[in-house]
Amino acid sequence: MAKLSMINRDKRRKMLATKYAAKRAELKAKVISPKSSDEERHEAVVALSKLPRDSGRARQRNRCGVTGRSRGYYRKFGLSRSELRKLMMKGEVPGILKASW
Repeated sequence: MAKLSMINRDKRRKMLATKYAAKRAELKAKVISPKSSDEERHEAVVALSKLPRDSGRARQRNRCGVTGRSRGYYRKFGLSRSELRKLMMKGEVPGILKASW
């Protein structure tokens, strides 16, 4: 089980990312746009840097829905490898069987 503080930190990052997504997209469009002047581009970069650091999508971490484990995460199932294995052995994950050859 992951530390509760780490799980809560990721929840906060997710919330901030959704809150500032539109603002960040607008500022990034100004920075990338070839039509914007150098002054506008500079102002947009400064405004981007003043936004909370945790509002960027790249700072989020995928975590297991059951344990909160961040390593060995399977995106398709939303679980870590160990929890996925436990559920597969019980037969609770449809369409997946234990390999045998």
